[in-house]
Amino acid sequence: MKKFVKAASLALASAMLLSTTAFAEGDTFKIGGIGPMTGAAAAYGTAVMNAAQIAVDEINEAGGVNGAQLEFQPQDDEHDAEKSVNAYNTLKDWGMQMLLGTVTSAPCIAVEAEAVNDNMFLLTPSGSAVDCITAGDNAFRVCFSDPDQGTASAKYIGENGLAEKVAVIYDSSDVYSSGIYATFRTEAENQPFEIVADGAFTADSKTDFSVQLQQAKDAGAELVYLPIYYNEASLIFTQAAGMDFAPAWFGVDGMDGILTVEGFDTSLAEGVMLLTPFSADAEDELTKNFVAKYQELYNEVPNQFAADAYDGIYAIKAALEKSEATPDMDASTLCDLVKVAMTEISVDGLTGTGMTWSAEGEPTKAPKAVVIEDGAYKGL
Repeated sequence: MKKFVKAASLALASAMLLSTTAFAEGDTFKIGGIGPMTGAAAAYGTAVMNAAQIAVDEINEAGGVNGAQLEFQPQDDEHDAEKSVNAYNTLKDWGMQMLLGTVTSAPCIAVEAEAVNDNMFLLTPSGSAVDCITAGDNAFRVCFSDPDQGTASAKYIGENGLAEKVAVIYDSSDVYSSGIYATFRTEAENQPFEIVADGAFTADSKTDFSVQLQQAKDAGAELVYLPIYYNEASLIFTQAAGMDFAPAWFGVDGMDGILTVEGFDTSLAEGVMLLTPFSADAEDELTKNFVAKYQELYNEVPNQFAADAYDGIYAIKAALEKSEATPDMDASTLCDLVKVAMTEISVDGLTGTGMTWSAEGEPTKAPKAVVIEDGAYKGL
């Protein structure tokens, strides 16, 4: 995985160098990207940057936007808020006019605090915490917010009769995980299942889950809900197998990446369900073409984060076209135009058909669920 991330980063840097030298200053819209391309969350950030570059290349090959080309410059923040702000400042020095990012929630909150002061348009593909886009009217998101994920998960489990007794294991120190858990618990009160155990862990205690798993097992949980990231989930599946505990598992978009964890026995993820707006095995032409191109370039199946980023670039394209923006405008002027246009466009993308956005920056689209079968994601 580390070799792949380094190779992908070098490929993106090379592509960016070529793109930067191909067009004169003022002839291109400059879009920055920030996310973890190295470190524990690299599967998310690398997927976002790869897919964004695919979309930028497609748009440029088709003639660009309003007669101009797009440039995309990715920066690695290692899923660290301070490094994310540093990356933002680096992109400002480069001349960034719009930001696709950041990828993860805590860094996104930190960067949005800077972007709102600059009146910089920000579209996060996957920053799902509520506060990622609440600092000002300059920020939007492609993914569902944490409250939406928690509510939708509880409804899906209840409406499909997946279990009567449910346990939850979540990260109380993480805004993403705790935010989803809060709305899941609230909606669970309206559903025909009972939360029989809820085990919290923190960033300082995310390697041993024996206590939480034993609690769930003793309570007779038939399904365990995991509003967490894939690294912790891989440890939970491994430790549960060692305890002879085999409930149904249901996760969220942060678990997308579980099949790429180095050293993880992916057979332990067989049958795991997760809520996501994207399924790589969908039969529509847009998905099939995107998956084929991604696999050809990067030798792996794209995840939901990649799909969010791809749709994000096309949303930016639609908003630029709707607002009739030109690349000679400064970032603040572009932001004033694009944030209005975002509420007026409709995008048919990988993660939804007829996607629209509110003035608060939230998307409207239908959620989907997938299950892992034979080492691949399958739509439910």
